Amino acid sequence: MSQLPETRNARTADVVDFPVAPRVRVAFGDQQSARRISLSPKYGNGPREVDVRYLWSGVADAPTVIVQGGISADRYVTAPADAAPGWWQALVGDGAAIDLARFRVLAIDWLIPAELGTSTVSSEDQADALAALLDALGIARAHAFVGSSYGAMVALAFAARHPQQTERLVLLAGAHRTHPLSTAQRSVQRGIVRLGQQSGQLDEALALARQLAMTTYRGSAEFGRRFAGDPEWRGDRFHFPVEDYLEHQGRRFVERFDAERFLALSESIDLHDVAPEQVPVPSTLIGFPSDRLVPLADLCELQRRLRGPATLEVVESPYGHDAFLKEPEQLAPLLREALR
Repeated sequence: MSQLPETRNARTADVVDFPVAPRVRVAFGDQQSARRISLSPKYGNGPREVDVRYLWSGVADAPTVIVQGGISADRYVTAPADAAPGWWQALVGDGAAIDLARFRVLAIDWLIPAELGTSTVSSEDQADALAALLDALGIARAHAFVGSSYGAMVALAFAARHPQQTERLVLLAGAHRTHPLSTAQRSVQRGIVRLGQQSGQLDEALALARQLAMTTYRGSAEFGRRFAGDPEWRGDRFHFPVEDYLEHQGRRFVERFDAERFLALSESIDLHDVAPEQVPVPSTLIGFPSDRLVPLADLCELQRRLRGPATLEVVESPYGHDAFLKEPEQLAPLLREALR
C-alpha cells in the first residue's frame, strides 16, 4: 500500500453542532451530539470535513477526562442506572474511579475511512479529531487521556502530536506499536472477512473472524477453567464446550458491527507506530502478564523510551487483553491514583 504525504496538525474547529439520532441510554444533562471539524487524513489528499460524534458526561465546568476504548467501543462509556450500561460502566460514574462528580468524561465514536474520504484511517487521524473537538468545545487542556487497547494507541498519538492539550496519559493494554504476532493474528481475521465478501457469506465470515479474535483477547487460564469439559455429539459431529461460547460471541458481533468498520479499524491497529521519545507528558501504563496481544515486554520498552515520566503498573488477571474490561476492582485504585 502506497502512503500519501502526511499532513500533521491540520485542524480547525467549527462551532456548529449537528444533531444525531437519540440513544435510549443517554442521561438527562449529558451532551450527545456531533461537531463538524476539518482534518487532513494521514492517508488522504488535503483537508476533509467530518462530523465527530461525541458524548460529554459529568459535572459542567469540571476538568475533562478523555476516555477511549477498543475498536468495538463507542462513545457510550457510561449510562444512567435505568439504561443499558456503557462499556466501562463499572469504572466511570458518580463515585466511581473516574468520578462524574469530579470530572467530565468526553468520548467519541471512532472515525472510519468512508467519513474521511480515504481507504485507510490511522491512529493519528483519531487523535487529530479529538484535538479538534477539544478546540471546538472550548477545552484548552484535558486533565487526562485514559485509553484502553486501541484507545491507548490513539492516546499516545494524541500526546505526540498535541502534547499541550492533555496533562497526563493513562494507558491500559496498549503500546507504541503492535507486536508482529498480534498483527499476524489480525491479518488472518481480515483475510476471513475479505473471503466472506468475495463469496457472499459476509455475516458468517465476520462472525468467524470475531470468534478467532476472542481466542486472542482472553487468557489461557480462563479458557482452561471455563471450557475443559468433554465434547458432546450433536447432529452429525462432536461439539466442544468452547464452541457454543465462540459462536455466541460471533453472532453478537455481527448484530452490532459491520465488516468495513472492522476491516478499517483492525488495520488501523497494525499501522499504528508512535515514537515514545515524542511523548513528553507524564504517563501511567497498566499491563497484564496474561495479555497475549500486548506483551508486557512491549510496555516495559514503552516505559523506558517515553520522554516524559512514566510508571508501569502490572495487574495479574486470567482475562488476558480483556482484563481492562474484566478487572474493575483491581483497576479502580490505579485509576484514582493516576487521576489525582
